[in-house]
Amino acid sequence: MANYKRILLKLSGEALAGPNKTGFDEATCIGVAKQVKKLVDAGIEVGIVTGGGNFWRGRTSENIDRTKADQIGMLATVMNCIYVSEIFRSVGIKTSVLTPFECGSFTKLFSKDRANKYFEKGMVVFFAGGTGHPYFSTDTATVLRAVEIEADVILSAKSIDGVYDSDPAVNPDAKKFDEISIDDVVNNRLGVIDLAAAVLCMENHMPMMIFGLNEEDSIVNTVNGVTKGTLVTA
Repeated sequence: MANYKRILLKLSGEALAGPNKTGFDEATCIGVAKQVKKLVDAGIEVGIVTGGGNFWRGRTSENIDRTKADQIGMLATVMNCIYVSEIFRSVGIKTSVLTPFECGSFTKLFSKDRANKYFEKGMVVFFAGGTGHPYFSTDTATVLRAVEIEADVILSAKSIDGVYDSDPAVNPDAKKFDEISIDDVVNNRLGVIDLAAAVLCMENHMPMMIFGLNEEDSIVNTVNGVTKGTLVTA
């Protein structure tokens, strides 16, 4: 295994949905769980943020107040984290779900101290609910949590396999980068992560690996430096 002590894994909602495009694809989630177990068994501490796009994309709604739309998105990530954490448990991983707001007995409130305590117990910690505030994406929540828990790297598992100079779904001649700086991502408006998340990466020198979740053993391979994805340097 690579020389990482602690990683933050971002799972996009669309990637969790697999070929279903919405909801959960259980086979995909089990595959993720088995890969993460290899990392945990190797002594790597793993935090996870999920997107909510397999259930809700607030920015696509023209009839709902933005704050309320974003709150629905936050709850979508809570559902994703509860589900995926249970899939993880089914393969023998201890988990905990933390949120920045009260969810009754479903989750625990986030704090860095609590997260560190769970990491010390060998648990995979899920950071659900985004930042807890509207107008911030799960990209921003991912970088924020990675910085707070002092992760070595962000692994961003998407339905697309890296960073391209244009949308490969539209342009068949789109070029994929093996490595690119966060400055170039922003300056060229490549849309990999939003601006707030990019600024957090820059200020805190947080590197990010962007890769396709649906490739075989993509998480383990990326940790080991064997990846077809893109390294985004900061």
